[in-house]
Amino acid sequence: MSQPVSFAELSCRNGRRIAVATLASEKTLNALSLEMVQLLMPQLQRWAADDAIALVVLQAEGDKAFCAGGDLQQLYHSMRAHHASAACDDITANTYAAAFFEQEYRLDYLIHTYPKPVLCWGHGIVMGGGIGLMAGCSHRVVTERSRLAMPEISIGLYPDVGGSWFLSRMPGKTGAFLALTGAAMNAEDAVFAGLADYRLCHADKDQLLDSLLGQAWGTPTVADAVLLERVLQQAQAARDSATPFAASALRRHFDLINTLCSGRCVTEMVNAILAVHSDDLWLQKAAKTLAAGAPGSAWLALALQQRVRHMSLAQVFRLEFVVSLHCAARPDFAEGIRALIIDKDQQPQWQPARQVDVTPAWGAGFFADPWPVAQHPLADLGG
Repeated sequence: MSQPVSFAELSCRNGRRIAVATLASEKTLNALSLEMVQLLMPQLQRWAADDAIALVVLQAEGDKAFCAGGDLQQLYHSMRAHHASAACDDITANTYAAAFFEQEYRLDYLIHTYPKPVLCWGHGIVMGGGIGLMAGCSHRVVTERSRLAMPEISIGLYPDVGGSWFLSRMPGKTGAFLALTGAAMNAEDAVFAGLADYRLCHADKDQLLDSLLGQAWGTPTVADAVLLERVLQQAQAARDSATPFAASALRRHFDLINTLCSGRCVTEMVNAILAVHSDDLWLQKAAKTLAAGAPGSAWLALALQQRVRHMSLAQVFRLEFVVSLHCAARPDFAEGIRALIIDKDQQPQWQPARQVDVTPAWGAGFFADPWPVAQHPLADLGG
């Protein structure tokens, strides 16, 4: 049986090598499983220590998706078992959820802090855990068919995988809007939001890779990251002159988004977005997703964005780990997966069911950390 991630090393013309990691679970839209994380982590660490490796390429099989999010099936079953157990009040008792989130966040943090250039080819669907992989890469490419989103509000979670960190750093109020609505982003949106760096057509990939194999990696005069940037800039300049990309809806609606998300509390923002009457299909879909989403997730997403503004990335991952385990122990996350993926009835029963019923007192428990600082499972991450 083939593994869900494959690895290769390509020899460059000057003797250095380009490492390639390929997500290879096309049937699941390359949904990120614990097995995939456990394959990627040690291989990336080996490549980081290999002086012959100039850079890493992170890509995926198929034309539909780079990574459609986390693999939620086993996580769902672990939550149901935990909810029915005598240890249901102990967030650490769901050992599968703890392992999944800890190892996923470790992988994401490694990519953010990787000592070598990492080129991510973010073609097709890139959602949730897929953005977690892509966000930390040093050189991020989106294509004419890239569709990015953080749609966790639809499953009773919140934008994790460092989402609290990178959403809070987006232009204006766009991070708040994307968290509340799960709105889809095209290539231009992704660049505007800071989630991508370059726009290329998917058909350009082989030519780009061939160009990379011919570069003089490892020279003392030009850093590998700078050399990679030059190659990508040249490729994008050639593509921009030939094929314009679809305009950015985020940029087009930037002023409106800032107005809608300027409320004093989550309820005001939610009501403002739902009150918009527009012929724009992108805005309509965003409002529809928000209306159907978990009210608790809306509150939690914005509460996290406010908390992490002055935190380091490592601190954010430690905080998100605790919050994610609380989400796994409470009902909404499992209920959202059930309604969307397991039973597919699209009728989640959220608790609380209305935004006005979500109070700071209700949400405070998500931040209760059961570990002393030095014993936190992610305590060894950077500052």
